[in-house]
Amino acid sequence: MTTEVLTEDLSEHNQHHKMTGIKRWLYTTNHKDIGTLYLWFSFIMFLTGGALAMIIRMELFQPGLQIVEPDFFNQLTTVHGLIMVFGAIMPAFTGLANWMLPMMIGAPDMALPRLNNWSFWILPFAFAILIGSFFMESGAPNFGWTFYAPLSTTYSNGSTAFFVFAVHIMGISSIMGAINIVVTIMNLRAPGMTYMKMPLFVWTFFITAYLLIAVMPVLAGVVTMVLTDTYFGTSFFNAAGGGDPVMFQHIFWFFGHPEVYIMILPAFGIVSTTIPTFARKKLFGYSSMVYATASIALLSFIVWAHHMFTTGMPLFGELFFMYCTMLIAVPTGVKVFNWMATMWRGSMTFETPMLFSIAFVILFTIGGFSGLMLALTPVDFQYHDTYFVVAHFHYVLVTGSLFSIYAGAYYWLPKWTGHMYNDVLSKWHFWCSLISVNLLFFPMHFLGLAGMPRRIPDYALQFADFNKWISIGGFAFGLSQLIFLVVVIKCIKGGEKAPAKPWEGAEGLEWTVPSPAPYHTFSTPPKID
Repeated sequence: MTTEVLTEDLSEHNQHHKMTGIKRWLYTTNHKDIGTLYLWFSFIMFLTGGALAMIIRMELFQPGLQIVEPDFFNQLTTVHGLIMVFGAIMPAFTGLANWMLPMMIGAPDMALPRLNNWSFWILPFAFAILIGSFFMESGAPNFGWTFYAPLSTTYSNGSTAFFVFAVHIMGISSIMGAINIVVTIMNLRAPGMTYMKMPLFVWTFFITAYLLIAVMPVLAGVVTMVLTDTYFGTSFFNAAGGGDPVMFQHIFWFFGHPEVYIMILPAFGIVSTTIPTFARKKLFGYSSMVYATASIALLSFIVWAHHMFTTGMPLFGELFFMYCTMLIAVPTGVKVFNWMATMWRGSMTFETPMLFSIAFVILFTIGGFSGLMLALTPVDFQYHDTYFVVAHFHYVLVTGSLFSIYAGAYYWLPKWTGHMYNDVLSKWHFWCSLISVNLLFFPMHFLGLAGMPRRIPDYALQFADFNKWISIGGFAFGLSQLIFLVVVIKCIKGGEKAPAKPWEGAEGLEWTVPSPAPYHTFSTPPKID
């Protein structure tokens, strides 16, 4: 089917399918509606996962068992991790992709609109199953979000089948969303928009979609093996039956490490969009950014065993994975250099999206440095399974992925709602988040270096002071996110009318349509010079 025919079909389909009320949201195939659903769902899941984190930090506020039993503590850490990864960060990026990709490439909608509706609506059921397991007699999964065998097989608490079913549904949703992104970008670009003219935001989602299609089946495979080991008498990971628990780690991390980049590459695209706008300069080194993104994606497939240095792998294996992991620092460094070069001598202004973007560059780089430390095999033996890893992971995912999502949300909020957001409140949100997030996660580096293990409900007295400050930072960070909720609701309800292009340095097709963006855009594709 040609682009022109597909475009006409989509346009005609859309013109006759605008519903009202609850039906609009249940049956919608409009990319903007589905993007909105994803964004609200991800924020609800973010607050839910955050609430579990608050209970964790209340327990760890001081030594000794305070408010929860150790088994329930393990359930909290497991479900918190799963919700934040699969329910908050990934759907937020999918929401941004749904909203912005068609507008950025001049398409009338996503290429597979009904598939798009389905990919969203199966998600709430997946998380209802996962969160509902808390109310089962056996309790929620209690083996960590990485669900290592034999913890998830031999020693699981009875809810493993529900966990596996929920993860399968999440994976199906991700694969459908990724296929939709790939097909849309390949087939519905406006005439004249070659691949090397696509915005970097589009490129990063394009590459991320391929990563998702490649690794989600691996996750499906490993959770199915966990299911059969637990309930059907197989011995994939059971040493007594001839299996190997370490094989679980190989399969899981072959999914797990590309998954880390699935959650950070879209962030690179967002920041590569916002920084040039507020620096009022073109992005420095566009093509090198594209190649760096592709390089990171390819390298992510050959570094998985750096999570496994302590499993007793041969020295050659340790050296191979150490050097490959350090190699990822090169394309990542190219990106950081290009962002700095874009800001260098630019006419910078510090609107809220820019503040979050600058914070992203600085704090993500800190997370990258601690990742380089973890890549060194000899010292990883000390860092492994300590709070140093928790600090590294959260600097990448919170000050990395989450801050970029906030940058994107503030950047496009005027386009979505037709109103300018409250600038004072948004800056309060930024500064409160910035201060509290560093109070929350930076001391974890010191705890880890001192040897405090992760995922424990109690700890030795010498770790007490740091844990108290970490918990205070956690409560402050959680409360700060409610400011964002207020900003969004106020922006939806009213405020200063937003022009079609509210940011002076903004470029791209999305700024050629009115604010708020019409329900249907680009029924006639724009032509790109």
